[in-house]
Amino acid sequence: MTISMPASPFADPAPAQRLERAAAALTEHGFTVEILDDAAAARARVKALIPEGASVFTGASETLRLSGIEEDINTSGRYDAVKPRGLAMDRATQLRDIWRLMSAPDVIVGSVAAVTETGSLVVASASGSQLPGYAGAAAHAIWIVGAQKVVSDLPTALRRVEDHCLPLENDRAMKVYGKPSALNRLLILNAEPHPGRGTVLLLRETIGF
Repeated sequence: MTISMPASPFADPAPAQRLERAAAALTEHGFTVEILDDAAAARARVKALIPEGASVFTGASETLRLSGIEEDINTSGRYDAVKPRGLAMDRATQLRDIWRLMSAPDVIVGSVAAVTETGSLVVASASGSQLPGYAGAAAHAIWIVGAQKVVSDLPTALRRVEDHCLPLENDRAMKVYGKPSALNRLLILNAEPHPGRGTVLLLRETIGF
């Protein structure tokens, strides 16, 4: 007998009105926000936003992988890609140098676990490698966010992280690394105190977790 599991309430795209409310609240909180149709539009926009030769770190993100943005940044030769440089370094003897490299690039690009209609971004991480750059160490930050990640408020965002994102990330980590993920670090960005530093590209389609 096959038992059908109920679909996650956090997998459906938010309607246009919710995207617009989130965009307005984020803008009021100092973020630059654009609502785009799909991942292809975001891919083109990211290329336009990042100057050639900039040092760029890509945070771990299914959104970046599925959209092709991760490949564009790390393999095109257009940028000083931080992730490949870090992976080539010895973690046993150069860990502090790797963290310095990842923490303060010219641009950090990634996604978030949730965006609230009240104007907050919620990021969950096992290692924390992307959090310094997101929080303010990177000169510029760009987040690409699928429509299913927009929720009403912060308590709902935290439920989305634990009930929806973590199980999916656990499955991914088991396949890729052979071990589960963990909700070790959580970052909540309620505002961007330096207008122009943080850009949120909200998509009308779903992508990523």
